[in-house]
Formats: sequence, structure tokens, C-alpha cells
Amino acid sequence: MASQVEKQAQPFTDIFNEDEAEKSFLLSKPTCLIVLGKPGSGKKTLARKLAQIWKCIFIEASEVIELNIHEETEYGLKCQELLFKGQSISEELVTEMILKKIESPEVAHFGYVLSGFPSLSEEYMTISQQIEKIKNLKLKPDFLINIKCSDYDLCQRISGQRQHPDSGQVYQRNQWDPNVIEKHKKEKDQHEEENEEEEEQEEEETAEDPIMTSEFLHQLVQRPEDILENAEERVGMYKNIMLRPLEDLMAEQDCQYLIEVDGNQQPDDLFLVTSDTNYLCHYCCFNKQDELFRVLSSCKRIAHRYQWRRSRWGQACPVALKEGDIVMGNPDLAVSFLGKIYVLSSPEALKTFLLNPRPYLLPPMPLPPCKVLVFGPPFSGRTTLCNLIAQKYKGKV
Repeated sequence: MASQVEKQAQPFTDIFNEDEAEKSFLLSKPTCLIVLGKPGSGKKTLARKLAQIWKCIFIEASEVIELNIHEETEYGLKCQELLFKGQSISEELVTEMILKKIESPEVAHFGYVLSGFPSLSEEYMTISQQIEKIKNLKLKPDFLINIKCSDYDLCQRISGQRQHPDSGQVYQRNQWDPNVIEKHKKEKDQHEEENEEEEEQEEEETAEDPIMTSEFLHQLVQRPEDILENAEERVGMYKNIMLRPLEDLMAEQDCQYLIEVDGNQQPDDLFLVTSDTNYLCHYCCFNKQDELFRVLSSCKRIAHRYQWRRSRWGQACPVALKEGDIVMGNPDLAVSFLGKIYVLSSPEALKTFLLNPRPYLLPPMPLPPCKVLVFGPPFSGRTTLCNLIAQKYKGKV
């Protein structure tokens, strides 16, 4: 009996103790975020706004270089020397500065928002090595924010960017193109009766904006990387060498801390201001993940403190994808296999998946289906062309 009493005895903890609360905060890990996405999708802009709102340290290649040069550190002097010689700063030096910044005392207190790492350049480290560096950081990222945008929309937006050579400020097409500006004005005029006061304020602001002057418009130039062909090449390179490793990284992340945002929205629209001092991060979750979390929250986890993990399939049905169709799954038909979530689209698909999930999960799945229709007059070579396409891309005729 004495031994049982001794086991039941627990030291009393005062949850309202100020010293304990202070100690708990000082020992806690600061919030760390990484913003991912295609080149030109707005990672840097969104990361800077997140850093401002959450009072984190913004870490990005150009930002780190400028800071080291300004503070005249050892790295900064090396960068200055290279720039004076007309040489580019090596990828190795940039990576060292980024990792050094992540290990700095201010980051250990405030946390960080990292953008542009891993980078497309494999001059110093491969994509896999860069991702491994992220996984082995002392301050691992708590949140992964993935900006999703279609290739066409992204390339059109990048090709519409113009830069002012004196200030270095980059302007979108809706800020400098007179036709687009006039179109937006007409749309505003249609809602003039509903929001008269707001319209007057916006008209005053645009009237004072120097970008409306013709002299300013003639000074804007297009950067080489914003040319449509170059933008398409960068996006294609991202999909070829970086997309798959990043999907693996996101698949390992607890899906409650994986945020996917709509890249077609303005960065300001991704934040809902509730008051002068309070901000809520308003994100557009593709695949309705909130509903999925609601259903899974009532399910028993595999083991104590075992986290649900997102699979590469997202909320797409694996069975439908194997058959060549992209069908979003029903959260009520979600199952867990090897610690990852798979969402099926119908009871029949669920039954089939439970019998044997291997055919739907083994490589090359998840392979996005692509359906091609070849038509033309008789004897024009339709069958031959179909067979060649099927042979090249391993499809069915």
C-alpha cells in the first residue's frame, strides 16, 4: 500500500505562477516559417509581410547580402570585394550567410521567415542537400506556406512586370498599363453608389500617385528575367528539379501546419485586418482542408501524440487518379495508411483501396492524367501520331 501511495504522490504545480510562466516562455521555441512556391510567385513579398506582422526576422538571399554589406561583417567585405571586381557572389557564400543568420541570437529569440531557400541553383548544393539542411536546422520550421499558382497565370503576371531604374521598385501590369487601369476604374464606378466615401479616398490617392504620369511610365523597363520565354524556362526548371523534393518535404509535415495559399491573390488580400493591432492570416486552402481536419479531429490517432501527415495526393482520390481522372475526395471517406492521409471519392473507391492500396500508391503514382485528342481527315496519320505520343509518354491509345 505504501508503494502505491508513493507512486500516486505528485508534486503540486501552480499554473498561475508568474515565474513558471516566464520560465516556460524563455525555454520555448520561437515560431519559424518557410515560404515555398514557383519562381516569381510572390514568396519574398509574402514573407516580408509575415515577418512584419509576426515580428519575425525576414531571411532572404538579397536581404542577407545587403545586411552583411551594411554592417561590414566578414561576409559583407567579401561580397563588396567581389562586386567591386564585377564578379557575382557565389552560391556557397550566400548559403553560408543564410545559415549563419538562422543561427544568430536575434533569430533564436524572434524566429524567422525564410524565403528563396532551397534555391534553384545547384552550384554549391543540390536540391536534396538543401532540403536536408532545412530538416537538420536547430530551429526547424514550424509552418510551411506553399504558394500555388498555375503556370500560365504566373508567367503572364511575371511578363507584365516593369521596374523603375532609379528606385528599383517593381510594378505589376495593373499599376502601369493604362488599359488595365481604365478597366479597373470602370469596375469601381459601377460600385460607386455602394461605397461613395471609399471611392473618393481611392481617387485622391491615385491622383497623387506619380505612376499615373506619362513621364514616369516611359521610364519603366522590363527586366531580362521577366521576359515571357525566360519566365517559362524558370518555371519549367522548378517543376523538373525542385517540385518533387518539395512535395516530399510537405508530405512529411503535419498537415495542420501546412498552409497553401492562392498565388493569384494580392499579398494584402491574404491578411484579414481585425483591428488596428490585430491581424489574422487569412489563407485560401485548396481542397477544403478545414473540413478534413474537422472530420479527422474526432478520429482516434494511431498512437499517443502521433501526428496526421499529408500525402502527396493531397485530397485527390488515389483510385480515380489511377484510372486517369482527377476527383477530389470526400473528407468523410478519409483513411490512414502508413501514417498518411488518403481521401477517397466514393464508398466503392474506399472499398477498393482498402482491399489493396499498393497499386494506387506505388510509382509512378501520383501521376497527373493527361488526355490528348488527335483528329484530322482520313489517311492523315492520326493513328501513327497517337501511337508515337503514347509511346513517348507511356499512355494508352
